[in-house]
Amino acid sequence: MTIEDKEMIPKAENLLLPLEELLAAGLHIGTRIKTGDMEQHIFRARPDGLFILNIGNTDQRIRSVAKFLSRMDPSRVMAVSSRLYGKTPVEKFCELTRCVPIVGRFMPGLLSNPLQPKHAEPDLVMITDPRADWQTIREASSSGTPVVGLTDTDNVFNGIDLTIPVNNKGRRALATVYWLLARQVLRERGEIPPDGTIAVTIDDFETKLASIPARMSEEM
Repeated sequence: MTIEDKEMIPKAENLLLPLEELLAAGLHIGTRIKTGDMEQHIFRARPDGLFILNIGNTDQRIRSVAKFLSRMDPSRVMAVSSRLYGKTPVEKFCELTRCVPIVGRFMPGLLSNPLQPKHAEPDLVMITDPRADWQTIREASSSGTPVVGLTDTDNVFNGIDLTIPVNNKGRRALATVYWLLARQVLRERGEIPPDGTIAVTIDDFETKLASIPARMSEEM
């Protein structure tokens, strides 16, 4: 995070975490590509070409998604990440919220083929990266299952019903957004006080580099 980053962030109050922590985690750092779908969530571009996300939009969408998830049967909510950096965040999120994690390779037919041995019919699917989780989006769309997606500046909304604009590639950013989602879902359910927190830390949500085989690093 640089002074320049701070100057490029719109003022936002009553955030789920102090602005300094959100910036340090890189939730606002996008890519050098901007899609028409994501334009509404982009605050401006840095001189180096990276697009900066509106952190206030990210905060509000986390709250909206958490409220939505809190009203659902967690056993009918599936959280997906094909990317390795999303593995631990998704698993920890599901551990706390009792949703169903699907990490690593998404088995074709899981949502669309009733004859698939592990066929599932969730009421909602949450995906970590539309590019990596395209198979999940395609099958959810074909089966009429709503999709929540974490979307970066280079993503499009095809097949996604509700988005959280956020850096969906950064290891720390993914840990932070899933930690915030988990805490906010538990707050909305009344399982912790409205201003309460959870015992696990953002560090616990972060995928450790030492656990990632070098041969698989290109999948991140």
